[in-house]
Amino acid sequence: MLDFLKQPWPWYIAGPLIGLTVPALLILGNKSFGISSSLRHICAACLPANIPFFKYDWKKEAWNLFFVFGILLGGAIAIHFLSNPNPIEVNPKLATELAAYGITDYNNLIPQDIMNWPALLTLKGFLLMVVGGFLVGFGTRYAGGCTSGHAIMGLSNLQWPSLVATICFMIGGFIMANLILPHILAL
Repeated sequence: MLDFLKQPWPWYIAGPLIGLTVPALLILGNKSFGISSSLRHICAACLPANIPFFKYDWKKEAWNLFFVFGILLGGAIAIHFLSNPNPIEVNPKLATELAAYGITDYNNLIPQDIMNWPALLTLKGFLLMVVGGFLVGFGTRYAGGCTSGHAIMGLSNLQWPSLVATICFMIGGFIMANLILPHILAL
């Protein structure tokens, strides 16, 4: 059983398990699934400033903080007890393409060749980590939620704005991965 848990799960098992969080949250407490609002709740709780965006009753949403903490705790348990000791398998064509950009370390979920503290001080690192992080945060706020909130929760509730947001997320992801990222990695 433990060996099964250490292997990557196929989409037809992991996908429905993730999808079942939507009806579980709705049935158990009439709650919506989404992660991006957690940062707002943390800021409202920890920084009681006179900023209108943070002036609301964040305690009504405290369940979301426990949910995110559970995700963090589950990830920590999984990485500590259920890690697969074998190297991460990468498609040979992708490995060849990434090697051309100097990315050869697949022992972590994040390529250590480009995502590390010294790389942050390079143009490539700055673009990937700082500018990329800003764009993700800005896009999440501008879209009124993150990919999990829109693609999982919003689509399951047949919300038109979530369909538009999810289509835009996908188009942006394809453009970034296929047109922009190769130029950044070539720096």
